[in-house]
Amino acid sequence: MTIQEILNTNKHRPWEMPTGSWSFYQEWNKAIFLHWQVELEELKKFVPKELEIDLYGGKPWVSVVAFTMEKIRPRHLPSFPPISDFDEINVRTYVKSKDKTGVYFLSIEGGAYLSCKIAKAISELPYRYSKIERAENQYKSQNTARNDSLEIGFSIEKELTDKSALDKWLTERYALFQDTKNSVNQFEIHHLEWPINEMKLNKLDIDYPKFDKLIKGKPDRTHYSKGVKVMAWGKNKFR
Repeated sequence: MTIQEILNTNKHRPWEMPTGSWSFYQEWNKAIFLHWQVELEELKKFVPKELEIDLYGGKPWVSVVAFTMEKIRPRHLPSFPPISDFDEINVRTYVKSKDKTGVYFLSIEGGAYLSCKIAKAISELPYRYSKIERAENQYKSQNTARNDSLEIGFSIEKELTDKSALDKWLTERYALFQDTKNSVNQFEIHHLEWPINEMKLNKLDIDYPKFDKLIKGKPDRTHYSKGVKVMAWGKNKFR
């Protein structure tokens, strides 16, 4: 499907398409989603006061999403695989700002050092480098500076043809929010609805000391997706 066809397919969105031209293209492929229901008071320690924590059934959620970023590029330039293709892990929660719901990143790790430096400089998103290894049905990362580690073994199960309201709540997000020293940035994005499969965890060793009261035990929900093609617009600042 072409970029224009993806832009024209937008009835699944919770609000109108952004105005103006998109700024960046990227693909989020072979995505592993691990979701935990967490305690609100603990999560509040990590989310800026300018953003309202979004709740499902009265409870907030935190997700670890491990995937492969591919073909990221500015609108009028080609992708350059040594920089545009890398494995990524984000730890995220779900927030509201005015009339939009989206995600807020507690952490973002990338498996390519230069890609992390460039992405952080351009977007101001909290990228940091971690050693990441990916093989078939396996995903592994290590960050010695923070003592963070993740190892996942999984198998892909049947496609979810009838997604629950929670499945969509956890995946269909069309805005990203991030705080900096001087502002909160909002990024609008667009993609087709995530294709989702059930996923069986065969192994999960996860240790993020900073988030040990949020990410603990077996996830309450898991998903796998072959991925989506994403258009992102430039940042809007507010405080």
